[in-house]
Amino acid sequence: MIIDDASIAARRRHRLFLGISAAVAITVLALAHAVLLPFVLALVIAYVLTPLVAWVERKKVPRGGAIIVVYVVVLGSIGLFVRFTAPRVGQELANLRREVPAISHVVQTRWVPAVQARLRDVGFAPEARNDEATHAEPAADAPPTGEGGKARDATTTIVARPRPDGAFAIELSGPLSVTPAKGGGYTIEPLRESREATFDVNRMVAEFAGKSLTYAQHNALEIVKIGRDIIAGVSRFFFVFGITLMLAAYIMLTRERIVGFFTSLVRPSSRGSFHELLERIDRGLAGVVRGQLIICLVNGALSAVGFALVGLRYWPVLALIATVLSLIPIFGSIVSSVPAVAIGLTQSVGTAAFVLVWIVAIHQLEANFLNPKIMGDSAKIHPVLVVFSLLVGEHFFHTTGALLAVPCMSIAQSIFIHVRRHVQAEDPEMKDEPVGSLVPPPPPEART
Repeated sequence: MIIDDASIAARRRHRLFLGISAAVAITVLALAHAVLLPFVLALVIAYVLTPLVAWVERKKVPRGGAIIVVYVVVLGSIGLFVRFTAPRVGQELANLRREVPAISHVVQTRWVPAVQARLRDVGFAPEARNDEATHAEPAADAPPTGEGGKARDATTTIVARPRPDGAFAIELSGPLSVTPAKGGGYTIEPLRESREATFDVNRMVAEFAGKSLTYAQHNALEIVKIGRDIIAGVSRFFFVFGITLMLAAYIMLTRERIVGFFTSLVRPSSRGSFHELLERIDRGLAGVVRGQLIICLVNGALSAVGFALVGLRYWPVLALIATVLSLIPIFGSIVSSVPAVAIGLTQSVGTAAFVLVWIVAIHQLEANFLNPKIMGDSAKIHPVLVVFSLLVGEHFFHTTGALLAVPCMSIAQSIFIHVRRHVQAEDPEMKDEPVGSLVPPPPPEART
């Protein structure tokens, strides 16, 4: 009896110690959340690259050398990809920037009137009034007209009014341009408005250069501060990037010790269940993290092939957008489809229809073949939970939260399924119920 009481007291002290330690750890993490990004990224990188490191280790390469080999291959591949694709992507972005005014003109002159006409046909927009239909708008390059239909120009008027003290009050009216003059005072000139709104790149560059020089003359100290901030930002990026790679290497190098530490916190009788939980979490994350990366690459490659076949303009940029946004489930696919279909509409309706059908076909292939084969059943999360986790992650942690929301939901789901499984195993009435599914269970007569 004395041994039992001592054992119970020891268990209570152990649980109290673990509870206090967990509370302290959570408090520290909450207070230091602003500097946790390198650690989170290091965990993701280590988890993604660990299978490659293990594969190289099986080739009789020490773990440290295997990590270096994997880093060189992965970073070198990314560098070569950027080296060969960056010029084409930059050229496409420059072409897109030059054609933005033309695309905007097509939207204003073709799409908007067509939508308005369609809405009027179905009764969702008011009919054009008779006076608006009979009186056409003047041409953009026509001068304003006054009474009698004669053209008139906006004029500048200067009126001098005598004041009681013998001075004159000068009153100016009309469109004027007032600029500081050299040696003091101001220069007043009539404001010449362009009668036709045109997109003149040379004029924009000249105005930007002039304003930049003027700003530089009067705000030299601010420019120095901006340059200092840019240098500091670039330096911080490379510093964080290096720290992240170093942390990921340490995690991969000592992964058994890390798992062993957390295993030592669990009672010996419960360590089997703990390892089962770790395996369940690993299966879920393997699909959500590694599987999603593979699906992103496949999605981007298939998008590039389809866009190139149909002759979609700026297809390298649009394929890259589809690849990156595929990291965010559901919303990423929708957002990446909008610009592709919009660019297709500027070419022809058939091009836009082909692009839309191609995107839908890719996502059908992803949903019915790639997801089951690559991610597996253990990584499946109900779409409602996916949307909920994305909204919560984006609300509290913005882009980073949206990227990490689904992996966190996968971990939470694995823990829930594991606990529920062990609870149900102790209840005779619940042990035959399905675990980890939101689908209604089959009727009793259909169970075996």
